[in-house]
Amino acid sequence: MVLWIDDIRPAPKDGKDYIRCFSVWDAMDRIGAIENLRHLGHLDEKIEYLDMDHDAGDYADEGGDYINLLTWLEECGMNYPIKIHSMNPVGVENMRRIIQHNGWQEIY
Repeated sequence: MVLWIDDIRPAPKDGKDYIRCFSVWDAMDRIGAIENLRHLGHLDEKIEYLDMDHDAGDYADEGGDYINLLTWLEECGMNYPIKIHSMNPVGVENMRRIIQHNGWQEIY
């Protein structure tokens, strides 16, 4: 499964199993629930990667822009491959700095 984290754009229709997250808090809740189910043995499927925008738009009041999710993952010691689909060049570079600092995989 792939977490599609974006306030406006719908997930692509490419055959992947996308879970839509509109806010940082929504993504945090989904990641926590998935990892808890996996830990309990109730779910075999894992998060393949996070496909992320940068700007949360109307959902920014629910955890800020999506870069905050990367900061949270860093603080929790979680590591998922990341694909960035943002049109914000400054935001993309800021996200890439966090990804590179942690040695995480970026998917292009």
